[in-house]
Amino acid sequence: MSATLTVPTDPSRVRMQRDRWAKLQATMAHQGVGTLVLLGNSNVSYATGASWPLADPGRANVDRPAAVVVAGDEAPHFFSALAGLVAEELAIPTDHVHGPVFAECDEGAEAFCRTLATLVPGEGRLAIDEFPGAMRRQFAEFFPDAKLAGSDEVVGTCKLIKTPDELGFMREALRITEEAIAPVQAALAPGMRQSDLTAVFLRGVFDHGAEANILDPIWQVMPKELADGPWTTHGDIACPLLTTERELEKGDVLWVDTGISYGGFSSDFGRTWVVGEEPSPQQHGQYRKWREIIDAVFAHVKAGATGTDLTRAALEVTGGHRPWMHHFYLCHGLGIESAESPFIGTDLGDAYDERQVLEEGMVVVFEPLVWEDGASGYRSEEVVAITKDGFIPLTDYPYDPYGD
Repeated sequence: MSATLTVPTDPSRVRMQRDRWAKLQATMAHQGVGTLVLLGNSNVSYATGASWPLADPGRANVDRPAAVVVAGDEAPHFFSALAGLVAEELAIPTDHVHGPVFAECDEGAEAFCRTLATLVPGEGRLAIDEFPGAMRRQFAEFFPDAKLAGSDEVVGTCKLIKTPDELGFMREALRITEEAIAPVQAALAPGMRQSDLTAVFLRGVFDHGAEANILDPIWQVMPKELADGPWTTHGDIACPLLTTERELEKGDVLWVDTGISYGGFSSDFGRTWVVGEEPSPQQHGQYRKWREIIDAVFAHVKAGATGTDLTRAALEVTGGHRPWMHHFYLCHGLGIESAESPFIGTDLGDAYDERQVLEEGMVVVFEPLVWEDGASGYRSEEVVAITKDGFIPLTDYPYDPYGD
């Protein structure tokens, strides 16, 4: 473990957005992109600094904000029904503030493309992140000769490395989550419902300043035997499962997973709890094996390490058995979204993992697990910021009742 990064305790939104804008412009110039057209919520948030609850699927498309970033411009163009209310806070000039975009219907897409045609410069590629059918039709009319590209090579590249202020907001999001989770664990007892735990948690996160609940809290009661769980297409553990009003029983093993939003950033939290009793010797052994896996992986975590360096370290501890869920990963990035690049340990294979190289300033969530039939398994998550020769832990929650 080593620290060369600075994580401010009082992050600045203004400074953060200034640094983001400089990164966007530099990356666009390097990639030869003249204009970015952004319709995806997290990309719009990154480019403009705007933050709003993103979790309502009923409004995600109909009332979505949009952003247009032009190479060499002083600020993004922001399209939203709320743009006028937040433009001053975001330091966006009034001539860069526009009404909402309705990209899923022909009339709305045509109006947006008509405005876009006045903004797009005559050189450089045009990159777009989402392409609804109506937008695709109108693009063919307004930009028949455009050299189109995906936005990931610009926005995705910028998102990978966090600025100091981004790290500061992320650490605060994680702190809020942990402050709110402690009363939940303290209240854990036979007879409580899973939904009761959710109520305690949500009250806590909003009392501590969260902006939104990003991941509906998961308090999954794990089966003792894999065969006792739900059937899956891959034959592995079924997780996560939705929270219900199920009453908890003494000895239930809960896999906990949740996350909130603060400052436009997501948190991620994962632990394993036992209801109403101490873990058995076998369960304590699972935790010790998990500790061995995470320590072996952490020994390789630093800038320049590849994904295969990390997966190989985990597999050496387990004798070749993959200690993470087959439909997930050993680790993933964290930022505006609760899971973003890099993804390491996916079904894309070793060649893909070898191309995933850690860089200073990345934030990564590690989530290995240990499963043994008869003891319901153990899983926890650790969030770290990558440094030149190690990492800074951003997670600070105990492993009770399994360990310190």
